[in-house]
Amino acid sequence: MGQQITCISMACEKMLKVLNIHDEPALGEEITSGLRSSGYSVDTTRLGLAGVTRAMSHDYDVLVLGETLPDIGGPAVVSALRGVGVQTPVIMVSGTADIEQRIQGLRAGADDYLAMPFSREEMLARVAALLRKMAHAPYSGAILRTNAFELDLIKRILTHRQRKQRLLPTECRLLEFMIRHSGRTVTRSEIFEAVWMHHLDPETNRIAVHVGRLRKKLATLGLPPMILTVRGSGYRFE
Repeated sequence: MGQQITCISMACEKMLKVLNIHDEPALGEEITSGLRSSGYSVDTTRLGLAGVTRAMSHDYDVLVLGETLPDIGGPAVVSALRGVGVQTPVIMVSGTADIEQRIQGLRAGADDYLAMPFSREEMLARVAALLRKMAHAPYSGAILRTNAFELDLIKRILTHRQRKQRLLPTECRLLEFMIRHSGRTVTRSEIFEAVWMHHLDPETNRIAVHVGRLRKKLATLGLPPMILTVRGSGYRFE
């Protein structure tokens, strides 16, 4: 489909990661193929709720999102992510000329729209342009401080004695919740509703997995155990 467009210079430092959320097989594969041919690492899913979960649990640089999906619409995906603090830039792919739908997506928090039909070159150029824009955007930090460390809620960076540790979106939100409820035992249901924004599935071990990851990252910085398990009740941050 024409001359290959390479990733912007940041790709020299690390492979940029994209999540492609699209339910139309041919178009979804074309988007994924185009991104991979230009050096991006691409994960895919066809469901909006699965996309929300992945975007919360992984560190993506860009989301490419279909406007219509089998379970929830693209604007609802963006709104859910922005609601839990995930600020990953989003390019929404629209198959209609309906301006009202585009306005809805932009109001939900999408950063750009790609109207069908489009070429591979246009898609790659828009992704690269959005990455450049985000790289040069003015920084507006939000720092949460404890006696032991500070947590940058925007960059998702944990700092202790000049040492830094990057957190995934869900890890950051979980740690923020625990810090804000420091000294109090919070139940698994409270954590699930605050961090994942829906009711606890009694069969899931998701909280335990993320608490385990957080503990390892805190230990990497030389911090003592701070997230305590209260058997039969939940967890407590001290």
